[in-house]
Formats: sequence, structure tokens, C-alpha cells
Amino acid sequence: MPNILLTRIDNRLIHGQVAVTWSNHVGANLILVANDKVADDEIQQNLMDMAASDAMQTRYFTIQETIDKIHYAADHQKIALIVKTPQDVLKLVKGGVPIKKVNIGNMHFSEGKKQITSTVSVDEKDKEAFRELDKLKVKLEIRRVPDEKAHDIMKLI
Repeated sequence: MPNILLTRIDNRLIHGQVAVTWSNHVGANLILVANDKVADDEIQQNLMDMAASDAMQTRYFTIQETIDKIHYAADHQKIALIVKTPQDVLKLVKGGVPIKKVNIGNMHFSEGKKQITSTVSVDEKDKEAFRELDKLKVKLEIRRVPDEKAHDIMKLI
């Protein structure tokens, strides 16, 4: 079974908070970005790699590649799994990726979304995905940084 230490929704994907703060907090040595667009964009990957330390490995897979490959992860790989949306997490869970808890860090406000915390905005599709994940017994917490108090998103949507 893959050693997934953190699953985080953050529409910025890899940046300082993820590459340093969260990865160090959970003891990750591999950041796996599961995103269909970034998996095929070397420029984006190179930019995100700059935020990660030299000791941190990074991988960029599509959602389907993640589903297909995650169970081949080596025991020594301590994984921080980063996605952009709750819909991505739902696809991963339904595809057999063993995710029990999701950290919701950043979901930017945009047209049609309602801001529920300073860093998280959701629309109806997001709410539906979170409700389905909740039914699948996935714990869902909003928490920007490790030393911040976690908030159950289900109480806010």
C-alpha cells in the first residue's frame, strides 16, 4: 500500500507552503502532483520544482496515471499528494487510491463560487464532491498551515 502522508487540495499545487512547511511537517520525501494539465506542461513542472528542496523528489501524473501507478510506490517513498480540486480527489478515491483524509488548503474565489473561509471558496460542484467524499468516510479538513486549527468543511457547506 502506498505511504500517502498528506493529500492536499491547493489550486496553486507546489509552492513554498506545500514544498517546505507541509512536506516537512508530515515527513514527506516525494511530492506527487495529480493534475491532467500540469502532467503535460514541462514549464509549469520546472517552475514548481524550484519551490521544492533538492532533497525532495517530485512527480507529475495525470489523475488516471496516479490511479494506475500509486500502488507501485516503493515503501521508502513518503508521499504528499497534491491536487487542484475536490473532484480530482473524488476520482482518485473512486479509482482505488487509499485516501482517508484530505487537507483543504486553497481554493481560490472565482465567478459562481462562495467564499466559506479566507482561503476556500466553493461552488455546487465542489460541495457535491465533498459530500460524496464524506459519504465515502474521507475526513475533510480546512487547514492552511500545520499549526492552524483544522475546520471540518462539512460544517461550512
